[in-house]
Amino acid sequence: MSESDKELRERPLIPSGSKYKTDVGFTAIKNGVKGRKSSAPVVVGQKPAWLRAKLPAGEKFSAVRKTVRDKRLSTVCEESMCPNIGECWNAGTATIMVMGSVCTRACRFCAVDTGNPKGWLDAEEPMNTARAVELMDLKYVVLTSVDRDDLKDGGAAHYAACIRAIKELRPQTAVEALTPDFNGNLKDVETVVDSGLDVFAQNVETVRRLTHPVRDPRASYEQTLAVLAHAKKHNINILTKTSLMLGLGETDAEVDEAMDDLRAVGVDILTFGQYLRPTPNHLAIERYVSPAEFDALRQRGLARGFVEVVAGPLVRSSYRADQVLLKNNVGLTA
Repeated sequence: MSESDKELRERPLIPSGSKYKTDVGFTAIKNGVKGRKSSAPVVVGQKPAWLRAKLPAGEKFSAVRKTVRDKRLSTVCEESMCPNIGECWNAGTATIMVMGSVCTRACRFCAVDTGNPKGWLDAEEPMNTARAVELMDLKYVVLTSVDRDDLKDGGAAHYAACIRAIKELRPQTAVEALTPDFNGNLKDVETVVDSGLDVFAQNVETVRRLTHPVRDPRASYEQTLAVLAHAKKHNINILTKTSLMLGLGETDAEVDEAMDDLRAVGVDILTFGQYLRPTPNHLAIERYVSPAEFDALRQRGLARGFVEVVAGPLVRSSYRADQVLLKNNVGLTA
């Protein structure tokens, strides 16, 4: 066991939904949503077999995890409890979360901790991120981040610095930026788009009607559409991407409406996955969507002109992002 792994194991376990003090001194809520007495789940039956992921293992996985620990990086793969972490890390793809692991927002689907970092940033993070990408020998990296409403530019300049550092040290690595909405400030969007990235992503997360309560009140369906539209308008050569979770009570007509709205603003790549409740404090699952339904949804999306639609029960927005342009549902179907 490495020293970094040993240190993590020795830390006291923080109960989900409780307040704690971070290593840099500000208060946060574990897993983002406060514990409530009325957190009984909506019963939708036993989890289907198609939602059972393999336990993460493998030489490449272990090497990536060691680098993440040694470089003090956060990954959305771990913070969001992603079921695909082993598959992606073993394939040379990882999603690194910059600007810390505490978000200023509290979306009710998300397990990332929430709090107010009060302007804190790690000045060494851009170079540490680039060196980590080099050490992990990543061919494709997704840079995502927490929302940082405590920063004047939402962290756009720091985000761009991380992308530039990667491209300078490892120009052959493709970089996807899965960004916050920057409160709709389009100049901040341009800062990130101009940093040398290959794919710009901002997740709409759900259909228009369910945006609230699914997302934090500071986020909005229209704001995400505006951010995606401006990114494409500012640099027509980049690919734009977004993601929706299913199983939260949306209808087929609402999903079709969302796809039409996304195509209207030029979104190239769309992913669909099953919402999985991270803790009892988060939104309940309304239903499990079958693999056949995901396959049909992909075809409806492709018919609308998306470059690719990646759809499957365990798909997350960054799932096997390196394979998206193979246009085969990243190998999920024959």
